[in-house]
Amino acid sequence: MIEFENTLKQLSALSQDTRLRAFKMLMQAGHEGIQAGVIADRLHVAPNSLSAHLNVLTNSGLITVERQGRKMIYRPRIESVNAMLSSLVKNCCNRHPDVCRSLAELDCIAK
Repeated sequence: MIEFENTLKQLSALSQDTRLRAFKMLMQAGHEGIQAGVIADRLHVAPNSLSAHLNVLTNSGLITVERQGRKMIYRPRIESVNAMLSSLVKNCCNRHPDVCRSLAELDCIAK
């Protein structure tokens, strides 16, 4: 049941335009991450507004933040993203995983 609750919390975090765009940007950046100010500039979002959105994503477990001096660097938590996606396709199409093969072949989901 905890897996279901986590997935629901993560999907809820992604169900808002700014958060989804920031998350996609972070997924593209990978482990290198992106500074909060850069995200705000690229998305044309006020820094204080972006901070609230990034907090939602952080609290959902989809991203992490690290302070480097005065900078806040955000990164995706790939293991959490994999767990969320796996929970969505766990019993794909009445246990016919071949239907979901294209998902399993993606580099970011492959186990």
